[in-house]
Amino acid sequence: MTFEIARITIDPARAADFEAAVAQAEPHFRADPGCTGFALQRVVEEPGVYHLLVGWVSVEAHTVDFRATENFAKWRALAGPFFVEPPKVVHVETVIGEAGVK
Repeated sequence: MTFEIARITIDPARAADFEAAVAQAEPHFRADPGCTGFALQRVVEEPGVYHLLVGWVSVEAHTVDFRATENFAKWRALAGPFFVEPPKVVHVETVIGEAGVK
């Protein structure tokens, strides 16, 4: 399994609206057959910075399959207006221990 970690920066004054938009977008991720989990985390030390963690069956399930869907377009329409810079996305795989996103 692969995890997408997207570092998202927004205007901290819009945090509540951003979190509500991501909550609306969550079903669009979960509807995708390649998605295995979803979470949004706020960075405590940096107001306005979030990490979006999404579990995928593979990198391609995210970068090829999901990005070609209407669900991806809906996610970007909901959350994109809040971004003050493009999200920084990496994909990781667990090599020791257990990690999960529910």
